[in-house]
Amino acid sequence: MPARKRGVKLDRTPRKPATTPEGRENELVSQAVDLAEKQIRSGTASSQVITHFLKLGSTRERLEQERLEHENELTRVKIEALESQKRVEELYMEALTAMRSYAGDLPAPDPDDEN
Repeated sequence: MPARKRGVKLDRTPRKPATTPEGRENELVSQAVDLAEKQIRSGTASSQVITHFLKLGSTRERLEQERLEHENELTRVKIEALESQKRVEELYMEALTAMRSYAGDLPAPDPDDEN
């Protein structure tokens, strides 16, 4: 009985095409990675393919990805801080308006009146 090859079968059952451009892009990227894996395993991958995956596994690439994640988190925190600051300013304005109305400078706001 001949020895059976132990390889990864990359041919998948056909699926319904994605309905969004992002979904289609993800499908194509997945297929490209599958093909690159198949080429690497069979020893037919080009030097560009091998270099690409070597760079992905490098310490520098991991640090770069970590830096990008931190920048994204910093941007999210800044956005939240700006939104919070805006809300605080609105609360100050409401408090000042209420205090002025208590002092008789302005008419009291109607509780049923929503801007």
